[in-house]
Amino acid sequence: MQQNDKEILIQRGESVLPNAKLIPQVISLLDEGHTVTLRLGGNSMRPFLEDGRDTGLLKKAERVKRGDVVLAEVSKKRYVLHRIIRIEGNSVTLRGDGNIGVEHCTLNDVKAVALGFYRKGSKHLDSTSGAKWRIYSFLWCSLFPIRRYLLAFYRRIWIPLFGAV
Repeated sequence: MQQNDKEILIQRGESVLPNAKLIPQVISLLDEGHTVTLRLGGNSMRPFLEDGRDTGLLKKAERVKRGDVVLAEVSKKRYVLHRIIRIEGNSVTLRGDGNIGVEHCTLNDVKAVALGFYRKGSKHLDSTSGAKWRIYSFLWCSLFPIRRYLLAFYRRIWIPLFGAV
């Protein structure tokens, strides 16, 4: 999720940490071999991952490939959770599922890979290696030329009538 949309937050009682402070701590935990569950913020991975509702289970990125959802530093202390759409040498191109534009980083800037997501308060992990996620990813990525219109419909008509997917 893009920091521009809304910062990823962690809440402990009443305290809230902005991305610039939180994510380096998350990366430190990942480097120690832990997995981290992080509440998602922003709308850049819409329509299936929602701001403040869903959480992602992350592990340290070792080998990444096209299609992986990763936590990456795209500029100094600016982190995004986006899908890899291209890897050329050391250069990585990212795009949020709810975005039209792309962002760039290097392989070294990719800090974590998503193992899955807990959606809509569920205790069941939707694994990124599962059939459901792979089918969704294939279909959604294939629709790139018309996603702009689908997202506009989702944001302006679907959400007001039916709520988030």
